[in-house]
Amino acid sequence: MRVLVVGGTRFLGLHVVWRLLALGHAVTLFNRGTRADPFGARVERARGDRTAGDLGRWLRGRRFDAVVDLAAYEARDAEEVVHDLDGGHYVVISTGQVYLVREGCPRPAREEDYEGPLLPEPPRDHADHREWAYGMGKRGVEDALSAAPGLPSTRLRIPMVNGPGDYLRRLEGYLWRLTDGGPLVLPDGGGHRLRHVYVADVAAAVVALLGREAAFGRAYNLCQPETPTLVEVLRLVAGLLGGTPRLVAVPRAALEAAGLDPVAVSPFSGRWMSFLEPGRAERELGFRATPLEAYLRVVVDAFLSAAPAEPPPAYAGRAREVELAGRAPGA
Repeated sequence: MRVLVVGGTRFLGLHVVWRLLALGHAVTLFNRGTRADPFGARVERARGDRTAGDLGRWLRGRRFDAVVDLAAYEARDAEEVVHDLDGGHYVVISTGQVYLVREGCPRPAREEDYEGPLLPEPPRDHADHREWAYGMGKRGVEDALSAAPGLPSTRLRIPMVNGPGDYLRRLEGYLWRLTDGGPLVLPDGGGHRLRHVYVADVAAAVVALLGREAAFGRAYNLCQPETPTLVEVLRLVAGLLGGTPRLVAVPRAALEAAGLDPVAVSPFSGRWMSFLEPGRAERELGFRATPLEAYLRVVVDAFLSAAPAEPPPAYAGRAREVELAGRAPGA
């Protein structure tokens, strides 16, 4: 199968390409070429800026059996492919955030919950505006595909993705804090439930559905079945490190008053974190997620064997976190 991957040089994209190559597919990467990739001569490369229309122009006269688009962020990105792609199965990586911009977003959100009234646009200087715009942009991508039923396409909605090599360094941030000997601050206590997904599971699902007619025109949520609280996840991670975590609940407002961003302190404590239901993907695609403890062990082992030389940027406020934790009731 000849597969075009748009993006493909970061985290999920790397996993997708490696899996395609392992199965013997011919892979072409289209991106701006600003980041190196590890694939050597095993892939063909095309360079261009899709925001300038380069992707559409490059597609004309070329044909692929499938296209995996990891970098479609607004309607025009998908419209360009819809207009210029000559056949092939178009798979777009979307996000659970398409539900979060809905009024009264259900938890868990199912594929049919996509429809409904949307939240108004926050003020542009509001902290929520960037997250709202991201979700609305991805809805624009999905709506462009729904408006083009003649093109075989599939939308994959994913929540927060975990695994070694996450360039956003979210789970890694907790690992640095769990291993430095200090307390770990949890905004508002960490009692909320999480439903994330393992990067290798998403890559496997993407590759397995390419060319699958039953998936044409469909949207699927991909996520783990477990719904642990953040506290439970951190206790599990600490156990894999061989210790017991010192978890300190601090009100979100107190963190903000101290000049700390609650999400920088605890990346899994953001309000813009989707909570999905994977039933349709399990039934129709046979999607099966790696057990939570098993994939967390992979992440922990990778960190212990080759920790980055420097902690994530958000770790810069660690001293203030520890100070604030020491003043918390019961600390």
